[in-house]
Amino acid sequence: MTTTEALALPPEVDPLRQRGRTLLVVLVWIAALVGAGGAVFFASTSGSVAGASIALVYALIPLPVALFAYWWLDRVEPEPFRYKAAAFVWGAVIAVAIALPVEIAMSRLGMNEDWLTALGAPVAEEFAKGLFVVLTLVRVRRIIDGVLDGLIVSGLVALGFAAMENVGYYAASYLGFDEVPYSGAEMATATFVVRGLFSPFAHPLFTSAIGIAMGLAVHRSSRVQRWGLLALGYVVSVGLHALWNGAIVVGGGIGFLLAYIVLAALLLGLGVTAVVLRMRQLDILARALTDIARRGWIHPAEVPWLVRFGRRRQARVYAAHYGPVAVEAVKRYQRLATEVAFLHDAVMTGVAKPGGPDRTYALLDRMWHLRPFLRLPPALPPGVR
Repeated sequence: MTTTEALALPPEVDPLRQRGRTLLVVLVWIAALVGAGGAVFFASTSGSVAGASIALVYALIPLPVALFAYWWLDRVEPEPFRYKAAAFVWGAVIAVAIALPVEIAMSRLGMNEDWLTALGAPVAEEFAKGLFVVLTLVRVRRIIDGVLDGLIVSGLVALGFAAMENVGYYAASYLGFDEVPYSGAEMATATFVVRGLFSPFAHPLFTSAIGIAMGLAVHRSSRVQRWGLLALGYVVSVGLHALWNGAIVVGGGIGFLLAYIVLAALLLGLGVTAVVLRMRQLDILARALTDIARRGWIHPAEVPWLVRFGRRRQARVYAAHYGPVAVEAVKRYQRLATEVAFLHDAVMTGVAKPGGPDRTYALLDRMWHLRPFLRLPPALPPGVR
């Protein structure tokens, strides 16, 4: 047994931990269970076990790829899993529970089906999805720090909503439509091709406007500017959604094709922007950790093992020679270094963060307590990153 393995890592105690973590986790689990029951209910409207199975499977197929995309974008400065789970569950359960009754009420108040599809649904659904992003204002300095965070949170909400909505669409397609001479697995598969393969990121694209607005709003000191940006983001989200829904109502197949091309171009631009913002995060991480090392808070030789993912992985592989305790110590140290780096950058650039300096020192203290267990590779030659 090595010296490192003979010791026990100190418990992860955050002296500035936000209240309500346990409550959030419990509520997410409850909502997720309700959502699972809701998905089964919507699938059962297909009228058969086969139809319900197809609806559920088709709704699940795009999720791994879509969720991986958001995991990759969030990898540099990852948010706690509980918040990301809450975002997805909100979209799948709470947003559906808000939007569906509103749309039913619109229909009963006399809005015809075309107007409901083209405008009523976008208004209700973007409000329901965007509400989660707005509610993060109470914790915005810890959840959404910029445009990329806004895109990730709004995208996860939208993915949850789309997954639940798709269950209903596939079940309805299995039953068939009056104006279409197809039904069963054939019709459900055709609907899956349109929604699950050709447009899995449609809802995330719509709601991204609200996420971008939130990311910009966190850097505004004026309350009027913050709420003005959020209102503008909501209007743009509704507009994008209305363009998608209304195109086929107004222009038929040609209109839908044109709208698809326009929105696909916007989605491509959004994806490129997200990748650029992620690369910028890596630059911020390196710059902030270099400045932290210059201040003597960490050793300069540690910086390469805390920034690039390849170097981080090499550090963990090296620590594995000293046992699992050393590996866990390196993982924690890397995670804490990432958090303190972005917090330090925010403080130094004048971005308001609740208890910014105090939290910085608290994180550095937790890193210091890990030092007896830390086993990093030898220092790299000068100039090697």
